[in-house]
Amino acid sequence: MKKTVLILIACVLMLGVMAQAQKAPTTPEILKGSPMGGVKFEHSKHATVKCEVCHHAAKPEKAPKSAQEACTDCHTKVAAAPMKTKLQAAFHNPTAAAGLCIDCHKAEAAKGKKAPTKCAECHKKENV
Repeated sequence: MKKTVLILIACVLMLGVMAQAQKAPTTPEILKGSPMGGVKFEHSKHATVKCEVCHHAAKPEKAPKSAQEACTDCHTKVAAAPMKTKLQAAFHNPTAAAGLCIDCHKAEAAKGKKAPTKCAECHKKENV
């Protein structure tokens, strides 16, 4: 009986540790490489968005090395075969009028939520 209870407690603790490990990182990440300056990205502020929105499934032409790769593992400054989308285009179009990040920020701003929608609000030279 005692052994069963101890095993059950250990399992519950392990599940707690695993759940904690899957939470979004709390320290901001600096997305570098833009000539306009790096972007400070805080996963914790995006916790309500499903990971798959940004971290799309690997394409058949580019097999993944791990479950969650850095965007720059596939998207480079200049698209290199077999990739067709360069790094900037992975986030927004050349005019920064639309795209993955800016579309979401504009939608949130339209709801009255504070979301940066101008280039310099995300791209900062000090983040280089």
